[in-house]
Amino acid sequence: EIHKKMPFGSGLGSSAASAVAGAYAVNYLIGEPLSKKQLLPFAMAGEASADGAWHADNVGPCLLGGIVFIRSNDELDVAQLPAPKNLWAAVVHPDIEVLTKVAREILPKDIPLVNATQQIGNLGGLLCGIIQEDYGLISRSIHDVIAEPRRQKLIPEFYKAKRAALAAGALGFSISGAGPSVFALCEGEETAKKVGDAISKVFASIPLGNQVYVSKINPHGVHVVNEKKSK
Repeated sequence: EIHKKMPFGSGLGSSAASAVAGAYAVNYLIGEPLSKKQLLPFAMAGEASADGAWHADNVGPCLLGGIVFIRSNDELDVAQLPAPKNLWAAVVHPDIEVLTKVAREILPKDIPLVNATQQIGNLGGLLCGIIQEDYGLISRSIHDVIAEPRRQKLIPEFYKAKRAALAAGALGFSISGAGPSVFALCEGEETAKKVGDAISKVFASIPLGNQVYVSKINPHGVHVVNEKKSK
């Protein structure tokens, strides 16, 4: 039986959290013969058993911490980037469920060259902004032209929430995973709290219950919080 403070089907990487926790816990109990990077394929296999997809998009950052760039899932080529010191995230989970299968099915099978070029440019800008701690560049680069336009219809008042987040000072706003959770990157804790509150009010006005999470980017990944030693 698993106890965790994450709703299922939330777009928050719930399956990845369970897979990483299981792989890390077993490795820890047997004396940590494997490094975190060596645990990655085992965590990926655990998540694949839950959602049928082989990728490190969620287990990578959950296991390793920081901001993780995955060049290839097949070759498992993964790079860690240090998060800018004052980068915070506001995540809001509305009380609805979006099935990952449905969210995947509505994505386009073919992507126009102009959209692919723009998306690649935004990804490059985001990576440069993170490395250089250039919050302006980060803000200009958080613009998804492929998944967000299709998946936004699964989240009530998505664009209203996006406008509210940006008006409250967010650097950028988009969908977390397959949804329905949404996230905003912010410069500073106070701004992140204001942004989270602004997004929450939009969902509450529908009315739609929701939960707000505000946090810095976890630099360490999975770790033992408390060890109870048996006598």
